[in-house]
Amino acid sequence: MTDTHYPHLLAPLDLGFTTLKNRVLMGSMHTGLEDGNKHQRLAAYFAERARGGVGLIVTGGYAPNRAGGVKPFAGKLTTRAEAVKHQRITKAVHAEDGKIALQILHAGRYAYHPLSVAPSRIRSPITPFTPRALSSAGVEKQIQAFVRCAQLARDAGYDGVEIMGSEGYFINEFLVTHTNLRTDKWGGDYSQRMRLPIEIVERTRDAVGDDFIIIYRLSMIDLIPQGNSWDETVLLARAIEGAGATIINTGIGWHEARVPTIATSVPRGAFAWVTKKMKQEVTIPLVTSNRINLPATAEQILSEGCADMVSLARPMLADAQFVRKAREGRADEINVCIACNQACLDHTFANKMSTCLVNPRACHETELNYVATGTRRRFAVVGSGPAGLSTAVILAERGHEVDLFEAAAEIGGQLNMAKVIPGKEEFHEMLRYFKRQIELQNVRMHLNKRISADELIARTYDGVVIATGVVPRDPKIEGQDHPKVLNYIDVLSGRASVGKRVAIVGAGGIGFDVAEFLLQDGESPTLHLDEWLAEWGVVDPSVARGGVAPGGMQPGMPARAVTLLQRSTGKHGAGLGKTTGWIHRATLRMKNVRMISGVNYERIADEGLLITYGKKHENPSWIDVDNIVMCAGQRPLQELQAPLEAAGIPAHVIGGADVATELDAKRAIDQGCRLAARL
Repeated sequence: MTDTHYPHLLAPLDLGFTTLKNRVLMGSMHTGLEDGNKHQRLAAYFAERARGGVGLIVTGGYAPNRAGGVKPFAGKLTTRAEAVKHQRITKAVHAEDGKIALQILHAGRYAYHPLSVAPSRIRSPITPFTPRALSSAGVEKQIQAFVRCAQLARDAGYDGVEIMGSEGYFINEFLVTHTNLRTDKWGGDYSQRMRLPIEIVERTRDAVGDDFIIIYRLSMIDLIPQGNSWDETVLLARAIEGAGATIINTGIGWHEARVPTIATSVPRGAFAWVTKKMKQEVTIPLVTSNRINLPATAEQILSEGCADMVSLARPMLADAQFVRKAREGRADEINVCIACNQACLDHTFANKMSTCLVNPRACHETELNYVATGTRRRFAVVGSGPAGLSTAVILAERGHEVDLFEAAAEIGGQLNMAKVIPGKEEFHEMLRYFKRQIELQNVRMHLNKRISADELIARTYDGVVIATGVVPRDPKIEGQDHPKVLNYIDVLSGRASVGKRVAIVGAGGIGFDVAEFLLQDGESPTLHLDEWLAEWGVVDPSVARGGVAPGGMQPGMPARAVTLLQRSTGKHGAGLGKTTGWIHRATLRMKNVRMISGVNYERIADEGLLITYGKKHENPSWIDVDNIVMCAGQRPLQELQAPLEAAGIPAHVIGGADVATELDAKRAIDQGCRLAARL
């Protein structure tokens, strides 16, 4: 095949002393593999992406010294002995004709440990530790640590380094006045505040020579009220180019910013316009980033002159063969990143090993493999939700004969409800991928077929996978059969007409989804960039510092008045993802959702929903609404298990049929993949 499918994306990029084979940069991600002695696993992880054809890989962040680590015992590169261990990684990537750069990340005041240092003694809002303010000599030592780390990276065989100068980390903290209160040569006016990154790049270039890639990750829009002005950002970019950087990569927002930047509700390529704005100011190649998950999106961004490269981080977790499939005209076979953050960033912030919801092999390449079996066996998979789909596809990929039974008219189970939630449109891509895999792997699909235990027994399968999912739990509220009452399935499927005033019983993940669904009429802001930017108060950074609108958020009018209720007294959405829960809560607040905790559901009648509070059922009050939507949990559907086991048929229960406390596609797909790998 030729490269005519995506001519801009797949075009080589000449850097002068070396050439990248295409315009795809695998962006840096913290996976947990950087910490400790996991070089063999990292080698396998990166080699698989190099084999998939990515132009340049950037590792997760490595600290240049102990103080700069993001957490205790975080990955660092400070000694020759450590550099020798890294050679296993670089050799594995080079063996696959790949190129790889090491990211040097100094956490500054974002470090989650008591040894943190920063330009000034100002604690960040996302860590409990107050950093030590560096002396002038201390700043000099940090610069030397960056340079030493880059030298060691070259010794280790890396093709370059990325100097992390964005997202609110150490270098970024020197640039803005609210984190840099210094009065010495490293503080004061902007010409002095920007001195640190220039010194780091200049000295690094002197130390590593001219034939080594230096990427500088520059914060092009801070998304914090006191962030850099556009003129300051341009001044820094030009200075970084002059200091010897090879490439400038786009950083979007500080970690403390209250604007979503990479969650699924962010429009695809939402910040490419910022990089395009910088293209007029510098001559070295620019990389744009954030929410680019399809070859077509990347191609459009590049063809419109927004950047010279695109950074794909999480999409490389989702599918290591992304570039190869694009090159071969097989984009419909790409396992697309849905930007859920559930298995990558949420794991990182919980100090767990990262992986990927749609691809549990990510970061587990040395242990989870779908090896073809020499013995062809017959399996039935009942239920085509995420658990059943992943099991069926991988069983067939390994050479087994698979029948997939689904009682509904389409595959997907609860995924078909997730895909209609505003901001969760990427679930369409997950279903598209599974549909294509069913075709490619020759899974025999049986739709509209609620198969019985007797039929399964009669077909004499070697094993049956029960992935029948869940059914709504009975909340046992007096009057719950009232015409005002709806269940979430009927609401999300469009079978129910919903009034303008709604109470939602249950504030878990489904309750939040239903609330967001009911607040929106028409297409969601995720599909309309200008509307999304206005809703979150993002403007051109040449208009306002940091790109934060002076008037703040401008949410559209909610389609309904919604009250979200829960029995527990805790925070609404406490079980939502660590990196996305705040976005859902902020969305509901901006749409004036009334959130009530610690209630008892007493009765439903013409007046609405009667609630009380506490164990003594005090302060009764009626919530006057047109409809009450039940989102009070689920129970597993396991009716096939007992008769199959009684007949001696091996039955494997996974997904919601196994545990139904919360719908969890991450656990369901992981269970399905691991089960299929060992059957």
